[in-house]
Amino acid sequence: MTMKTTTLGPSGIRCSAIGLGTWAMGGWMWGGGDDAAAIDAIRASLDAGVTLIDTAPAYGLGQSERLVGQALKGRRDEAVIATKCGLVWHTQQGTHFFDEDGHPVYRHLGRDSIFFEVEQSLANLQTDRIDLYITHWQDSTTPVAETMDALLTLKRQGKIRAIGVSNIDAPALAEYLKHGPVDAAQERYSLIDREIESTLLPLCQANGVAVMGYSSLALGLLAGPIDPARQFTGDDQRAANPRFSAANRVHLAAFFETLEPLRKRLGCSYSEMMIAWTLGQGSVSLALCGARTVAQARQNAAAGDVTLDADALAQIDAAAKRHLAGL
Repeated sequence: MTMKTTTLGPSGIRCSAIGLGTWAMGGWMWGGGDDAAAIDAIRASLDAGVTLIDTAPAYGLGQSERLVGQALKGRRDEAVIATKCGLVWHTQQGTHFFDEDGHPVYRHLGRDSIFFEVEQSLANLQTDRIDLYITHWQDSTTPVAETMDALLTLKRQGKIRAIGVSNIDAPALAEYLKHGPVDAAQERYSLIDREIESTLLPLCQANGVAVMGYSSLALGLLAGPIDPARQFTGDDQRAANPRFSAANRVHLAAFFETLEPLRKRLGCSYSEMMIAWTLGQGSVSLALCGARTVAQARQNAAAGDVTLDADALAQIDAAAKRHLAGL
């Protein structure tokens, strides 16, 4: 298998074009987690050529980062680690965002807070540097100049190698770019979530900012037909997500049925096809895909060996327009 690769903007850091997303591994909002399976999935991703591992402190209040740290023992130099800052529970500065396991979490990107967070992440990850450090959500109470000054200081100190932003609009990204290079922007992007094509993407392209698409399979919606009887329980966010309704599962089944001849011709799974579509569009340079098992990790990685021609891309777009327009 040949894994596609990409570069994280001006940093020049090379990594796989498919990245492993570890939100679900933290357990929170995903109905709990299996730590041993998560560690095995991370290692299986590396074995399959996936080098970028994306995590964040908010994924299980540090649990996802700790699992990444454990999984990478003895293999740190094989991985490009991306983690984040700006969602905090050690202070009540900034703006309250949500509560996680009884902890109020705030959006805050102040200088001192970022310095505190990076040390926590380095400890959780059991490493001496973070390859890509991303502002997780933007903080309207802190000047971007202060945030960038902190990030550039950490870069000079060697604690981080590259700077990223996430969940951001074009004007805010433009403000970051006034103060220094931004290497990557991480945004939601999939076959049914394409808003950034007309909003953020032009600015990223004009400034050499790599675009990392997260939720490439739309929380698993695009991974393949969903059993009509399947129930999402506990704190699993999909239980209350209208996209996963019984009616939408019918539309989804019709969508995949339409694409079955193409899937057979390509000799891949539906999820591999959807990830390949994400990369084939040319809008993002890296597709982040969540996995919690070895099988899921290997299947995501296999998409790096699938190339869709213009006809295949057009078939997928037409099927989505016909069956998924209301999702």
